[in-house]
Amino acid sequence: MKDFATRLLRLGVLCVCAGVILISGCNFVKKESKTPTLLKNETARQSDLIKEVNRFARVNSLRAKMDLKFEDNSFAEIGMKESYTQAPGEIVVQRPGMILLKVQMPVIGSDIVQMTSDGMTFRVAILQDNSGGKYKKFVKGTNNADYSRLQKTLDASQVKSGQADRENVNAFANLRPQHFTDAMLVRPTDEANVYTQSSIYEVEEDPTVDKKSHLRKVMRGYYFLDEFVRQPDGSLLIARRFWFDRVSSIRLARQQIFDKDGEIESDILYGREGNLTETGEYNNLPLQILVTRPKEKYSMRLTYQTPESVMIGKSFPPAAFVLENKWKLDEVDLDKKLSEAIVDRPPLSSNTGTTFFQKPTQ
Repeated sequence: MKDFATRLLRLGVLCVCAGVILISGCNFVKKESKTPTLLKNETARQSDLIKEVNRFARVNSLRAKMDLKFEDNSFAEIGMKESYTQAPGEIVVQRPGMILLKVQMPVIGSDIVQMTSDGMTFRVAILQDNSGGKYKKFVKGTNNADYSRLQKTLDASQVKSGQADRENVNAFANLRPQHFTDAMLVRPTDEANVYTQSSIYEVEEDPTVDKKSHLRKVMRGYYFLDEFVRQPDGSLLIARRFWFDRVSSIRLARQQIFDKDGEIESDILYGREGNLTETGEYNNLPLQILVTRPKEKYSMRLTYQTPESVMIGKSFPPAAFVLENKWKLDEVDLDKKLSEAIVDRPPLSSNTGTTFFQKPTQ
C-alpha cells in the first residue's frame, strides 16, 4: 500500500511538471536568428585558381563600347564624395600595357577627352569641359611618375564651408589611362613567382532578399590566391591578390594590385559574368568592372554596352596608342613641371584635370 502511494505521488509530480511545461510552452515566443546565413561553398585546389586566372589572361587585346561612371573620393575622409553622371566611351587595350580610352558627351556623342598609354608614357587630350574651355589642354607624362606635388591642395574645412572651389582639387587630375590596363587585361601567372592559397569568410548583404528579412545577411566564402615576387635579397613582396567567390562555383570576383611598399594600388571588382563577342569563345567573363584607386582617390565603373559586339584578339599598331596633339591644344609636360617643382620651394601648384563627366542635376 505504501509503495502504491509513493508511485501515485510520483505520477502526480510528473503530471504537474508536464502541465507546467505545456502552459509555459503556450507563452513561448520564437525569436528569429540574426546570425548570417552560411552559404554553401565549393572547394578548389591552388592549381584550379591559377587556371582560372590564366583563363582571364587569354584575352590579349580588346575593343569595346562602354558606359563609364566616375566617383571622386578626394574628401571621403570627411564624409564627402562627388558622383558624376554616366558617360559613354570607347576603350581599346592590348598587351603588354597599351590602352586608348575615349570619353564622350552623353546623347551628342562628341569626344570630351581622349587618352592613351604605350605602356611607358601617357597622353591626355582634354577637348571639352564645363568651364568655358578653361581646362582644354594636352597633357603628357610618365606612367610610373608621382605628380602629387603638382596638385593644388586645400584644407577640408574650406571645402566643407564652400570657401574653396572643389573643382580645383578633385581626382580628375589623377585619372590616367594606364590605371585600367590590368583591370581589363588580367596578367597571367608567372612560374618565377610564389603563390599561396588561403580562405576567408565575409558577411555581406544579399540584394535579392528583402531588406527587412533576417535572411538578407549572408556569410560568403572566398579563396585568396596571393602572388609574391622574389626580391634580389631573397625576400618576397606581394604583387597581387585574387579573390575567388566560392558560392555555386569558383568565380574570380576581385583583384588587388600592390605597389613596392605593399600598399594597395588598384582594387578591382568584377561583376556578374556573361559572354563577350558573338562567337561564344570568351564566355563567363565580367560584364562590369569597378576600378578603385585609393591613392588617387577615385573610382571608375566600366560597363559593356553590348557585350556581344566586343572585339577580342585583334592586333592594333603601336601608333594607335600614342595620341598626337592634332587639335593644337596648349601642352602641359608634367615631367618638366615636376623637375621645376623639385628645384623650387615651396612646390608648384597646378591642376591639369577637368570635370569631363557631368554632375547630376538636383
